[in-house]
Amino acid sequence: MIKASYKKYILNFKNPSGTSRGILRTKETWFIILEKEGKQGIGETGLFRGLSVDDVPQYEEKLKWVCAHINEGLEKLLSEVIDFPSIQFGLEQAFLSLKSKHKFDLFPSEFTQGKQGIPINGLVWMGDKKFMKTQIQEKLKTGFSCIKMKIGAINFDAEIDLLKSIRKEFSAKEIALRVDGNGAFSPNEALEKLEQLSQLEIHSIEQPIKQGQLQEMASLCEKTPLPIALDEELIGVFTSEEKKRIIETVKPQFIILKPSLVGGFSGSKEWIKFAENNHIDWWITSALESNIGLNAIAQFTYTLENKLPQGLGTGGLFTNNFKSPLEVKNGTLQYNNSKRWDAEII
Repeated sequence: MIKASYKKYILNFKNPSGTSRGILRTKETWFIILEKEGKQGIGETGLFRGLSVDDVPQYEEKLKWVCAHINEGLEKLLSEVIDFPSIQFGLEQAFLSLKSKHKFDLFPSEFTQGKQGIPINGLVWMGDKKFMKTQIQEKLKTGFSCIKMKIGAINFDAEIDLLKSIRKEFSAKEIALRVDGNGAFSPNEALEKLEQLSQLEIHSIEQPIKQGQLQEMASLCEKTPLPIALDEELIGVFTSEEKKRIIETVKPQFIILKPSLVGGFSGSKEWIKFAENNHIDWWITSALESNIGLNAIAQFTYTLENKLPQGLGTGGLFTNNFKSPLEVKNGTLQYNNSKRWDAEII
């Protein structure tokens, strides 16, 4: 018999971080803890307030229910919490963790052995021009060859100037630039703005217009002068039929998968299957999880053998994150086995 419990944990940002959903100072997250015959399994249910489709008043109630029914088995539980993708993700991790030799070694590979790293993009947070420029210089200094910049926070012309200043110093061969629109453009101005961005040899733009406007997005993806990646568009889509319909209607150039928001490993794999069937590329992104969730996403991502830089966070944003073997080196996420896990709070 498995015994299950859950726990809430508040992560504190080192610096308040600007997103399209305002300034973040804390990030709430939850953990499912399983115990069986002296072994422990742990999974992070990375709820993202304001973005997750499962940000609902009965969230904790659902966690309670899951813990009470844990012995019904993973498959049954996943189908019962289909509209709680972050709980699906936490359950998948917790069951894998319980089964594994070491509770944080979910997908043993050359990555977890410390032999291979995962190329990642360096994330530049929203803020004023000076703050963003400082971050960009920092990322370049530490060996990133792919930078992702969130736009839509300051004046668009100022953002274009900032991107121009990077391009003056670094060609597209030296630095790949990704931008994240977070739905900031209106459908009738989007194409013109994409044309301006394309002159700067941008790798791709995430979610230029708000999700839920499928025909407008489809039209944009057809005419766009630079690749478009769907991100928020994938949130809250639960059935295989609906996933397939979105991919085939919109025909984006890329999709971006956040396991906490799209139903964990199985939800991500299903999106990947439909994307690849339609010759659409993809990458995986974390969503401000603690190092426990980030570790699970990184290990899973490595097994998929995708060569593009992934959008994996670095765990360094929080003052009270759990110590882990994860570290960033020369623009890659690596697993340093000389470092030990310290997650005693769980």
